[in-house]
Amino acid sequence: MKTPPRLQPLVEEGLIDTVVRQLMSGKEAMVFVVRCGDETRCAKIYKEATHRSFRQAVDYTENRKVKNSRSARAMAKGSKFGRQEQEAAWQSAEVDALYRLAAAGVRVPQPYNFHDGVLLMELVTDANGDAAPRLNDVAFTSEQALRHHATLIREVVRMLCAGVVHGDLSEFNILLAHVTGDADPEGVDVPVIIDLPQAVDAAGNNHAQRMLLRDVANLRDFFGQFAPALLRTDYGPEIWSLYQGGLLSNETVLTGHYKRSSADVDMTAVLREIDDARADDAARRLRLAARG
Repeated sequence: MKTPPRLQPLVEEGLIDTVVRQLMSGKEAMVFVVRCGDETRCAKIYKEATHRSFRQAVDYTENRKVKNSRSARAMAKGSKFGRQEQEAAWQSAEVDALYRLAAAGVRVPQPYNFHDGVLLMELVTDANGDAAPRLNDVAFTSEQALRHHATLIREVVRMLCAGVVHGDLSEFNILLAHVTGDADPEGVDVPVIIDLPQAVDAAGNNHAQRMLLRDVANLRDFFGQFAPALLRTDYGPEIWSLYQGGLLSNETVLTGHYKRSSADVDMTAVLREIDDARADDAARRLRLAARG
């Protein structure tokens, strides 16, 4: 097929030999199957912010690190340069997360190169060597659902131990790959997590807990269609509670159950905190008025 303009620089640099076909076009990017020497890979072309439907919500970009203070100031002001820097930071977030998670042993596509808004990475394949399907395109037996759910819960834990929360994890951004090895010469199907530009830092983002709970709930609800027993599990709060307590590791044995505190809320103390905050704000306003 004709080389898309955004991929032409990679062809000229020798990073891509030929473009085979378009694989998909999503809310944030287009993905093409490409040949690189003897290997078949995929190239993810990020759409410009004005042409994609996924919004860079403040929840996701909170406390993301940028290259320098000039970039940070420009992003805060919303200038043209700031918007360009914000776009670059959004795109590079996935690249950073992929390298970080791959190093931590999480099953994600292997990244190879990032060039001018194009991510060159591994093509995840099925048993026939074709592009692997997403989970939402596959039906499972109860046994398969339980196995894949357990695998993905371990991956969520591994990600969290590496300091990352996916933030948008669901059956739509997990592929079912077929892998072979010495232990499984005939091959076995394993989930591979994709689409990470919205990944957040677990320790540096105030919304990380809510996002992790939602990610885990999405897994429960999807696989619960095939294995209803999963609908009674509560892995999300259990995982986060262990993480907050510094007790979570890749070897942690989870139960899928979590006992919430039944202690009564001290409303008097809560209202006192609110009144104190209001008093502090009123005092601050008076000081500002006096200075004026």
